[in-house]
Amino acid sequence: MKITFGLLITFFLSILHESCSVQNQVNVISPDGNFRFELRNERSQLFYYVYFKNKEIIGKSSMGFKFSENEHDLNKLTINTVKESKVNSHWKPIFGEKNIYPEQYQQAVVSFSSNVPDMPIFQLNIRAYNEGIAFRYEFENAKQTTIEAELTEFALPANSEVWISNKAQAKIIKRKFSELNNTSIERPLLAQLNDSLFVSLGEAALIDFARMKFNVNHEKPAVLVADLSSQVNYNGAFNSPWRTIMAGNSAGEILENNYLLLNLNDPNKIANSDWIKPGKVIREVTLTTQGGIACVDFAVKHNLQYIEFDAGWYGNEYDDSSDASTVTVDPNRSKGPLDLHQVIKYAESKGIGVILYVNRRALEKQLDELLPLIKSWGVKGLKYGFVNVGSQKWTSWLHNAVRKAADHKLMVNIHDEYRPTGYSRTYPNLMTQEGIRGDEASPDNSMVLKTLFVRMLAGAGDHTNCYFADRVDDKLGSHASQLAKSICIYSPWQFLYWYDRPINSVPKADGAGGNDKFITEVPELTFFDQLPTVWDDTKVIEGYPGKYAVVARKSETTWFVGVLNGDQERDFNIPFDFLDPNSKYEATIFTDNDEVKTLTRVSVETLTITSEYVLKNFLKKNKGAALILKKIM
Repeated sequence: MKITFGLLITFFLSILHESCSVQNQVNVISPDGNFRFELRNERSQLFYYVYFKNKEIIGKSSMGFKFSENEHDLNKLTINTVKESKVNSHWKPIFGEKNIYPEQYQQAVVSFSSNVPDMPIFQLNIRAYNEGIAFRYEFENAKQTTIEAELTEFALPANSEVWISNKAQAKIIKRKFSELNNTSIERPLLAQLNDSLFVSLGEAALIDFARMKFNVNHEKPAVLVADLSSQVNYNGAFNSPWRTIMAGNSAGEILENNYLLLNLNDPNKIANSDWIKPGKVIREVTLTTQGGIACVDFAVKHNLQYIEFDAGWYGNEYDDSSDASTVTVDPNRSKGPLDLHQVIKYAESKGIGVILYVNRRALEKQLDELLPLIKSWGVKGLKYGFVNVGSQKWTSWLHNAVRKAADHKLMVNIHDEYRPTGYSRTYPNLMTQEGIRGDEASPDNSMVLKTLFVRMLAGAGDHTNCYFADRVDDKLGSHASQLAKSICIYSPWQFLYWYDRPINSVPKADGAGGNDKFITEVPELTFFDQLPTVWDDTKVIEGYPGKYAVVARKSETTWFVGVLNGDQERDFNIPFDFLDPNSKYEATIFTDNDEVKTLTRVSVETLTITSEYVLKNFLKKNKGAALILKKIM
């Protein structure tokens, strides 16, 4: 995939209709006709409905906020004007799961009037995309406003089943919607309405507002209500984040359309983004000069682009007195020695970038000092660790920290509870983020398959993949699954050796979180060597949350396919009709095989195929497969 500056290729915007007459209903229909948003004003109260292919997917749901100033919500309203418009465009990302994203929608901006004194002046912006529905509240007031609570509801059918978690890194579980008693349910939320209808609820363009989660409305059966993580305060005009509703005939269809969240954010604001480079990363776990040099050499040999020094290089990350402007190794993690500047210089001479971890305690105190200093050292990016999330204060601070990093041409990976809402479109130096139950938590394939269809609806996720750690065999599933996971779980910065050390490194330092074993030069490492981290096209061939998945991604003329299986044995019949029908491909297939006499027991098979080929493969539970399909003629 050619990495280029984001560019709007075509754009068409026309004002279709402006109505100043009193009306009680507004309909907004997607360009392809599949989605319809219906706004109703019933007795001066706002309600909405959403339909997908003429089927109601969101029933009668309230809208609005509770304000502290006058204790009014957005009731006692009259629809004043409706301004309709249409957009038909597409844009090219610097990096993505596709090399071009369509941006097509019908829009209605609805303004209201009220006879309630001091009611904040607002309008409702509704967009119907081919991928789903989005709406947000836009306030034009020029005075202090305090929002105590959001009243937006999401009424799903009572017989729905939902995949939920209460924290960004918690396990995802499947429950009947009617039996939910949870509060603070994470977004995105995935629901299955019937055998061939899935719905996702989410949030886009959360920049300086409070994070939304979902609460169960115990007074109304099968209704969720938006739950803000803090009070919201503004003095002047402001917009809420977008509330998103997506639907598809399969969970995979929604996953393929997850770029909707990117579309709801502003275009790239970094004028010259040539310095933003996706790539593969190995974490240096020993916090030593020798370990750093060994990681650089391994990165050169195996076509990685970065090494990363994690917690401990500047002292105890949890100690507020630790100074991230110094290189002072935490003795509880490593005995050192670490000459970080020597490693950075050596890495630069080999064309390898260095990323540094900094805990939020140092970031909150030293950010403005650290960014220019670390840039002067030759560092390419930062990993923000244990960041505060949720409240308006810390949401604003964090996105400001991303913008400040961009000012110094530093890329960013945000770790722990932060989940994306599409801000990487506006500031693509935000490469990736956690907010995911990754390999640090030892998830089995069933959990990864829930992550794929639920968490990944929000965007890129750093799964902290490991390969040689004991947990791969003991808990994670298999080594071929680890190969497949790196295709299925998208991240422009792909960490591939989270607990692993190159052969010339030093023994594991105490407390550094590393693996006692060294990396072994097994044949299948050629897969990681060839793996891209950005893609020209992505297709979810088949799958179901928690059970199985087949994901295919294209880079130039080569396709990479990841196959993951859950906790039941399964026969796979994988079609290749997405290939060029006039070409032949060399298929290299990586599968688990106990008869292979290597440490990882992965077989590597090569054959020639065409688009008519169907791969018949039996996978045991928690196993996987990965394929590289190279066009040869």
